[in-house]
Amino acid sequence: MVPIKAIDSEHMRGNFSSHAGDYDRYASVQKRVVELLCQKLSRFEKQPGVFLDVGTGTGALAAEILRADAGQPLIVMDIAHGMTLEASSRLPAVSACDADASSLPFSADSFATVVSSSVYQWVACLPTAFAEVTRVLKPGGLFALALFGEKTLYELRASHRQATIENSGSRTSHVQSFPTLKEVSSALGLAGLSCLDQVSAMEVEYHADVPELLRQLKQIGASNATADRPRGLASRRVMQTMMKIYEDQHRCHAGVPASYEVIIVVAEKT
Repeated sequence: MVPIKAIDSEHMRGNFSSHAGDYDRYASVQKRVVELLCQKLSRFEKQPGVFLDVGTGTGALAAEILRADAGQPLIVMDIAHGMTLEASSRLPAVSACDADASSLPFSADSFATVVSSSVYQWVACLPTAFAEVTRVLKPGGLFALALFGEKTLYELRASHRQATIENSGSRTSHVQSFPTLKEVSSALGLAGLSCLDQVSAMEVEYHADVPELLRQLKQIGASNATADRPRGLASRRVMQTMMKIYEDQHRCHAGVPASYEVIIVVAEKT
């Protein structure tokens, strides 16, 4: 059973759209994820035809695809209008539109390959979203995606959970959760996609302190998008406790670590 998350799409759309201009300056891990996904995709033979980049952001993945094959027909889309504008400005030769990964506005069997980087962890129901990919892919078409898995930001999530317990006694933490590799694989199977390759690896970034990490997450628009998140700012006491726990338990000689589990999958529509 793949869980369904309650995601506030309007909140997420607004966050990413308003931070589109800052995204490339701060999205260092996301840039590395694009590199890893492109390396994986390059090992597979792809059908001729149009590519679709789901959740293109500022167009980094699309730019790499065009760098490898300048003549590749490509459509980019993003739920956040600000991101779509950034991508279309960066890549004027491609077609661009605003669209939600859970409801792709394209005809069946339209694309030879669908790609996506750092997007599907924000989707409420992975089987539904992946079924949309199956629908728009041609038979034999590839779906190559990278997303953040369950161990992502585990230091932040564990510290916040402990701070919440210490200050309120509640064991409920509303920090964003991420899918497991098993959930991703299951969702692909439910959508009728056959997994050709999958890998999970950790990427770690180091920061001067916890506030710097939080500022970076804010600058790329990656704030909590769960529908049941507390409205307004978290209590000052919980945040101060969280930062102290984070520092005490995780700081090392390189700084304050922020870990990201990167799941990369290449699947096929059979």
